[in-house]
Amino acid sequence: MTTTAATNIAKPPSWWSMTADRTVVELKEFLRSREQMIFIFFFPMILLALFGAIFNSDDLYGTGVSFGQYFVAGMIASGMLNTGFQSLAISISIDRSEDVLKRIRATPLPPTAYFAGKILQVILVSIVQVALLLAMGVFMFDVALPTDSQHWVTFAWVFLLGLATSTAWGIATSSLLRNGKAASALLTPIVLALQFTSGVFFVFTELPTWLQNVAQIFPLKWLAQGMRAVFLPEEFAAAEAAGSWQLPMVAIMLTVWLVAGLLISVKTFRWLRVEDR
Repeated sequence: MTTTAATNIAKPPSWWSMTADRTVVELKEFLRSREQMIFIFFFPMILLALFGAIFNSDDLYGTGVSFGQYFVAGMIASGMLNTGFQSLAISISIDRSEDVLKRIRATPLPPTAYFAGKILQVILVSIVQVALLLAMGVFMFDVALPTDSQHWVTFAWVFLLGLATSTAWGIATSSLLRNGKAASALLTPIVLALQFTSGVFFVFTELPTWLQNVAQIFPLKWLAQGMRAVFLPEEFAAAEAAGSWQLPMVAIMLTVWLVAGLLISVKTFRWLRVEDR
């Protein structure tokens, strides 16, 4: 019995338990960072309130859609990009700069458990973020939430695929940043450019045609369009650039970017700072 007890005590933790513990650590670090909390939760809510009030229009293109309702869909997509791409890339880059990744690599924690913890933290934070933005949309702009299962199924796959794409590129980009402290200054202009050209802050078809063509290369345009397909009435589809929601193309483009992000992550991810290699 003594031998059995000793064996049970010495039994190493499972992958699932290590992933759960790592997720808890990631959530605690997020909740303790006021800067991240403001950036992820409050900044999109402030933008939603300001832009919805400033560009107050109750009838875009004769569809009965207010700008506030249009903006909610765009801010959900943008928030996912901020959480999965920008915030994750910055946090991993800082972990590398402060030798956190180096110390983790020296522990029995599997690399997959580390990444799973990061991904689960992104998913949980994004769910809360979406809930807050939808609540604001309902109370401030009378956004009507879908009542049928088909729209919620569309929301589920667009949300998961879009978040997976953003997360893959967050991990991939983290290795391209040499300095964790300068990461925000490097990534913020990129994210802002994507937001302004992807139908987030302005109606997409009001942009110059050449800018629309450029934006179609990048995933945020398709992620925002997928969210509009969920939260805007079917009548608004005719006001899209292609005259429809193009959901198959949304899935294709997000998948292409997801695969590219995963390949680059596998090829370029590093645990050590450049000067330590």
